[in-house]
Amino acid sequence: QVQLVESGGGLVQAGGSLKLSCAASRSIFSINTLGWYRQAPGKQRELVADITSGGSTNYADSEKGRFTISRDGAKNTVYLQMNSLKPEDTAVYYCRARIIRGGIGSNYWGQGTQVTVSS
Repeated sequence: QVQLVESGGGLVQAGGSLKLSCAASRSIFSINTLGWYRQAPGKQRELVADITSGGSTNYADSEKGRFTISRDGAKNTVYLQMNSLKPEDTAVYYCRARIIRGGIGSNYWGQGTQVTVSS
């Protein structure tokens, strides 16, 4: 199991930047994939970006070039740097850990952090 705590959300004007943090309760290198998801009101939760234990990254098409996922193994923390924010980026952002053991995958979620982008 793993506990995840997100932080860094807030209110920002369009065009601004925010950096989200997700602190894990265990080594992030023991987690197969760590990712950022978001859920806007009335919409389904969607992938923003993720990073594997090996360091491979994956981004949703709409975030490529604006958002960057990174990690700090010493702090067991994954970050999401968000630049050129748009009002449509407004959502609750969640951190998710996927751990696969014996061929069985389990997902763990943080409590989420609100990001609001004003126009």
